[in-house]
Amino acid sequence: MNLRGLVSVSGKPGLFKLIGQNKSGFILETLDEQKNKIVVNISTAKMASLEDITVFGDSADLKLSDIFLKMKDSKNLPDAKTADGNALRAYFTEVAPDHDQERVYASDMKKIINWFSIIKDLPLFNEEAPEPITDGSPVAAAETPVVKKPEPVKEKPKATKAAGKSATRLSQKSK
Repeated sequence: MNLRGLVSVSGKPGLFKLIGQNKSGFILETLDEQKNKIVVNISTAKMASLEDITVFGDSADLKLSDIFLKMKDSKNLPDAKTADGNALRAYFTEVAPDHDQERVYASDMKKIINWFSIIKDLPLFNEEAPEPITDGSPVAAAETPVVKKPEPVKEKPKATKAAGKSATRLSQKSK
């Protein structure tokens, strides 16, 4: 599953695809049919990549991508708008049985179900997740551009002082 480039922005409903960055912020595109583009300010917006989001678990945190894969295999996806907290908890226990029931709230489950309903028709589930880029990886080393050494600058010969005032003064004093 490839969730790289998909982000959630606090204060804005839905999910966005990260397109680029300019000096004032990030350029995002909505994942709906309208494909609206917005610029989100770097200093004020809080963005979270879906690739990095985890859910509290009893023993270890659960990756959101693993939960999405289990949700894809599940057949009875509840409607997040009409389902009550008990129905959401029962469904979430089915797809993420190891989640921490005290720290994962109904609002969190609704948000995850809404996100899944947005991306379930996208080809993300068929794509493989790209390798994380690290400093020592051969992929990162191959992508580094070749830097040419600058050619040495030839020094200009130093100019000799022309006879100026000082030479003239010496000649006048000697007379």
